[in-house]
Amino acid sequence: MALPPLHLEPKVHPPRGGRAAVAPTHRPVSVNVEADRLETEVSRRISPSSEMEARVARVRTELVDRVRTAADTRSSPLVRALVAGSAARGTYLSDRLDIDLFLLFPPDLPKDRLREEGLALGRAVLTQTETRYAEHPYLRGQFEGFSVDAVPGFAITDPSHPLSPVDRTPFHQEYLVARETPELVAQVRLAKQFFRSLGVYGSESRTEGFSGYLVELLVLRFGSLQGLLGAARAWRLPVRIETADRDPPRLPADVALILADPVDPHRNVATALSQRNLALLVLGAGAYLDHPTERWFEVRPVPPLAREEAIALVRERGTHVLVVSLPRPDLVDDTLYPQVRKAERALAEEVGRSGFEVIGSSSSVEPERVVVALEVGHAHRPAVRVQPGPPAGLDRVGQFLEKWTAPDAPVLQGPYVRPDGSLGVDTRRSDREVETVLRSALPRLSLGRDLTPPDPERVTVRALTAESDTPALSDALRELLDRRLPWLRSK
Repeated sequence: MALPPLHLEPKVHPPRGGRAAVAPTHRPVSVNVEADRLETEVSRRISPSSEMEARVARVRTELVDRVRTAADTRSSPLVRALVAGSAARGTYLSDRLDIDLFLLFPPDLPKDRLREEGLALGRAVLTQTETRYAEHPYLRGQFEGFSVDAVPGFAITDPSHPLSPVDRTPFHQEYLVARETPELVAQVRLAKQFFRSLGVYGSESRTEGFSGYLVELLVLRFGSLQGLLGAARAWRLPVRIETADRDPPRLPADVALILADPVDPHRNVATALSQRNLALLVLGAGAYLDHPTERWFEVRPVPPLAREEAIALVRERGTHVLVVSLPRPDLVDDTLYPQVRKAERALAEEVGRSGFEVIGSSSSVEPERVVVALEVGHAHRPAVRVQPGPPAGLDRVGQFLEKWTAPDAPVLQGPYVRPDGSLGVDTRRSDREVETVLRSALPRLSLGRDLTPPDPERVTVRALTAESDTPALSDALRELLDRRLPWLRSK
């Protein structure tokens, strides 16, 4: 396949509908001497040794040879086997390497047969295998001490018409290998480590961050980590980056970042990226360039927030936290996490509509349940509720007055005329506690196709003080009550 040329002089399109379209005007040159010195030291630390690089290269060759032998043995219709991704391009980090082995079959092979043949070949060359599922099934196993994902796909000839989610991978591989120099590979490693320290590296649904391919394209576009961060610190969301020889891709404008795939201009490489994570990069880019330290390249686990500590924080804040627990459906993460976020939004919106001030929400997942935590200003809403009525003079006025002047009407005051000329009446709320209000609303809420249980009794809604301490609850509480910027948390 002929490789399309890469143009490093992107257009700058004017803002459309209030959205900023940002792109660099030239390949930047590093001028931050302090950052240069720091990055040189970090690069030595995170780069694989020459011995490891040689071992990975040998394993790549052996994997492909073993697969070909296994395919011949079972007369498999395998077209091509290749190792792609960071292991093939050398852009992996010394402490983080998973090898991606792609098994490509004829485009006319039925998908059931593709799955059968791909998993069979994977089992023939890998040990300790387990079948996993993302957008399609694949096999994870061990080979020569490395973790390997054996992923079946189709050997297509046009990357703009893939038949499975991984079919563009060989084109990505060829595109980057033809353009990445050893200097750029070192910059890619630095960028990956920087993104890891921010917690925004990884495009899976759980993270909603930057994929490895996206990071490599951005470094290739801007020339270095500092070049990328220098451009990113001035970005305004959403960001659209376009190349000089193409019109803007026909892609949704309400995403965080739009960068057309160079092998398929109508695909946005950054579809999985959330606005929150792009905003973290924008803020972190400026903060690092202003004060570069090694902390920006250190990945520190964030400790969970224990229930008792969270209760003390809530007491100090003068707020109230309730916890919704739902049974976890048997879904792969890429399907589960979008539904979890939908459920979180639906629950928070319902609480807000019911007269409570929602300060924040968070969610987490454990093997048996999904946890959603909500922080509200007060545990109880006011006893009095103003029931608005129609403006004076409308036919419906009679119905409103008849309803609210009945002997059994729960009226505290009124009916009366409000300042805007409409009728109103003060009524007494029967349910005031937030847990009770939300619990009664559950049967009519849509929490996601697989998260909305047929039996609402399987969902619990309790105050934080009534919950047991679990890892999922601790993770949700940390996200809810400790929302500092990552680089401030590490100080």
